[in-house]
Amino acid sequence: MLSDPITLYKLMILYMLDHVNFPLTNSQLTDFFLDHEYTTYFTLQQALNELKEAGLIRMESTHNSSRYEITKEGDDTLSFFGNNISPAIIEDIDSYLKENKFRLRNEVGVISDFYKSTNQDYIVHCEVREGKSVLIGFDLSVPDKDQAETMASHWKERSQDIYAYVMKTLMKG
Repeated sequence: MLSDPITLYKLMILYMLDHVNFPLTNSQLTDFFLDHEYTTYFTLQQALNELKEAGLIRMESTHNSSRYEITKEGDDTLSFFGNNISPAIIEDIDSYLKENKFRLRNEVGVISDFYKSTNQDYIVHCEVREGKSVLIGFDLSVPDKDQAETMASHWKERSQDIYAYVMKTLMKG
């Protein structure tokens, strides 16, 4: 076993990111580590930051979440040191990913964010992704921040209906 617990947590994070074909959010990683009582929230955040600074993972942030993906360097590191993760921990991670894969993928597959544009209006950015592919994505200009926040927050619950409507409408002869 590793003498430094934070090194183990980093390897566990790399293992989790390597065994899914979509990014995981900070809250998804936190849920696993805290539910299984591996470490504290702050130690996990330290491990994530150190992995990011070392270029072993990359982070994409929006107003409401941070999403992490493993890099090639992270993959290489995992292949060298991954055998330092105990079989019991691997089993915990594998069963967590297996039991929650559909929910985890759905949570990260729907993305919405907004930002202020140079014209003093707001741009709402919405996407639905399947793995790394974008199924639908668009930017919409709105006059104020309240509208932008409302639209971004409603995207998650309404994206499937909007996607279905767009597909149906565009496929009509």
